Amino acid sequence: MSAKQEARESAPPSSSQPCIEIEGLTHTFLPRGKSPTRALEQIDLTIPQGEFVAIVGPSGCGKSTLLRIIAGLLPFSSGKVRLNGHDVNGPQTDLGIVFQSPVLLDWRSVIDNVLVQLELRGLDPEAYRARASELLDKVGLLEFSDRLPRELSGGMRQRTAIVRGLIHNPPILMMDEPFGALDALTREQMRIDLEQIWIQTKKTVLFITHSIDEAVLLADRVLVMTPRPGRVERDIRITMPRPRGIEARKNPEFIKVNEEITEIFLKRGVLHRAKT
Repeated sequence: MSAKQEARESAPPSSSQPCIEIEGLTHTFLPRGKSPTRALEQIDLTIPQGEFVAIVGPSGCGKSTLLRIIAGLLPFSSGKVRLNGHDVNGPQTDLGIVFQSPVLLDWRSVIDNVLVQLELRGLDPEAYRARASELLDKVGLLEFSDRLPRELSGGMRQRTAIVRGLIHNPPILMMDEPFGALDALTREQMRIDLEQIWIQTKKTVLFITHSIDEAVLLADRVLVMTPRPGRVERDIRITMPRPRGIEARKNPEFIKVNEEITEIFLKRGVLHRAKT
């Protein structure tokens, strides 16, 4: 069975309206004076509206490249990419993006860092101040809304970045290793908080991570990428009930899927067993 067939069979198509559609996507970087680098190879993917999809794979497999292509931040070599039925041929504005680094402005307060998103879009930030306060309250930051970034912990800065990505109420939230720089305890709490936000808003989420645990605990579907050139090796549907708190790691499905993905990376040489 081919990887493409395996992916399709393991995740039956949803009846929901497609939000993200990708057909035959291939991308090759062509740096001047250097050899070409094939980053992505024949990606076929459909994500329905309101679905939480995590992509897990080794460093350099094209996860972030795929996200930037979908967001229209990077032109691609061949294939088709559509958001809500429209071809992607330039930067997309009807989405929110959260990167690994929160990229906050040091001289602006928490709430003003959130509202800068509206200024950049040519909107009146004052019209969104009440919404900003509501979102900050949901992530436990309302009492810190007048603080500067240097007065916040790493997790608080990343929560601010997530609120900034949500302030204009985009239907799609794209997250590129948003918890990668956080300590283990903060990362676990952020994972729980993000799931709660998703349950409340039902945004379409594309979440990039290196963590198998994080992918399985957060997503409706986990896409497992091969080493470069990146392809979707497995598309696994997760049916564990929500919310998935700390105790979800004891769920038999979590254990099974975690082992399945780990085995894929062992076979690919991404992971190696300890020598005896």
